[in-house]
Amino acid sequence: MDKYIFVAMSGARESMRAQAINSHNLANASTVGFRAELASVATRSAGEGIRSEARAFATINENGWSRAAGPLQTTGRDLDVAVEGDGWIAVQAPDGTEAYTRAGDLRLDATGAVRNGAGHAVLSDGGPLTIPPFASLVVGSDGAVSIVPLGQGAETTARVGRIKLVKPDPAQLERGVDGLFRLKGGGDAPADASVRIASGALEGSNVNVADAMVRMIELARQFDMHMKALRTVEDNARNSASLMRIS
Repeated sequence: MDKYIFVAMSGARESMRAQAINSHNLANASTVGFRAELASVATRSAGEGIRSEARAFATINENGWSRAAGPLQTTGRDLDVAVEGDGWIAVQAPDGTEAYTRAGDLRLDATGAVRNGAGHAVLSDGGPLTIPPFASLVVGSDGAVSIVPLGQGAETTARVGRIKLVKPDPAQLERGVDGLFRLKGGGDAPADASVRIASGALEGSNVNVADAMVRMIELARQFDMHMKALRTVEDNARNSASLMRIS
């Protein structure tokens, strides 16, 4: 009976953990450039001594993130960019370190610094990217930003910087609690000239809403099953105690 309780309890706990991961993905189904978090199931054992005394139970492990690309959404906005294929946009994390994102919803702050929708400063090859006042702006497929200065004609078009685009090995990236990706062990990835971006478009989340909803229902049913198992053990224990009193 002790083993039955242990397996049911651990199953209920892990179902709740899996539901938390799934709910996080579902909540970010409309977040620009979001990568779905993956989870896997592993069997573990607890206890000592002979095999019959061991407790085997399932655990949910965070298993990285989905590398699938999200759908491209055309916006027509000059500062909206989407990475085509593999690659990342380099940004400055709140702690000052370099981090990477697929969110290309760029905008300018009051000082002309380029930031994404989450407020992270976008990096160029030489630090945070800033843009002076302009009449028009174009972001090239290689990340180069060109402007026509305010009050000038098209013949004065000048390049003012380049968005730093990188393509590290996905196996070397890990997601932080702030949602940004970093190289495992720290360090900065070098700029990669092969990365291309599309201007006037955004990459949507790669979360499949239908799959996430089905998964939510499955996990809710699994949790109920484990709770019913615990109630069954409780009923059996109560009935056993009654029989003992009668005898």
